[in-house]
Amino acid sequence: AFAVSQVCRFGSDPKQSHATAVKTILRYLKGTENRGTRVKAQDLFNFDLYVDADFCGLFKREDDRDPNSVRSRTGYVISLCGWPILWKSQLQGHLSQSTLEAEYSALSQALRTFLPLRLLVDEMIYNTECRSLEGVRVHAAVFEDNQGAYYLATNQRITNRTKYFLAKWHWFWDAYTNKKLFSIEKCPTDKQQADYMTKALTRELFQNNRKAVQGW
Repeated sequence: AFAVSQVCRFGSDPKQSHATAVKTILRYLKGTENRGTRVKAQDLFNFDLYVDADFCGLFKREDDRDPNSVRSRTGYVISLCGWPILWKSQLQGHLSQSTLEAEYSALSQALRTFLPLRLLVDEMIYNTECRSLEGVRVHAAVFEDNQGAYYLATNQRITNRTKYFLAKWHWFWDAYTNKKLFSIEKCPTDKQQADYMTKALTRELFQNNRKAVQGW
């Protein structure tokens, strides 16, 4: 998803390097065509969101005169009962001024997809005539590895320097505090399953991330 998102940006003016990148993607798909997503049964009905951001990840990798060279990237993975059902990798539409801003806007953007799906899962359980689902409650959790974004989201410590967050990205506070539709958990960077949605990783890190999400 990350690699395809990158090459799609140059669809109207491709160069040889972009053709090489596309061939690399095709070779990866060819080499893993017998793979998929391994689904394992779980006792808990978990609905999880792993969200991450890469602050100015294109800096010094693209032309410094191009505003896109300092755009940050949002990546997230939404999983149900431990297996992924939706994921995304996309450059942010604005220029983030800090790592905190990049991470917090990524969290806000991902929640716009996560919360409606979380309510849909509740509705499906309620309307499914299955005795094994009677009394089942969805445990919805959001996993954030950035300390600043985690603290701001869970404590709402808005200052003069971050007050613009209220108007732009802090819309989900009511769903978190009052309605308690989800929890926000702090996770270490090496457990952040959305990491490979935001940047190119080394082979070892990529394979570890893939195993955590896709099971192989």
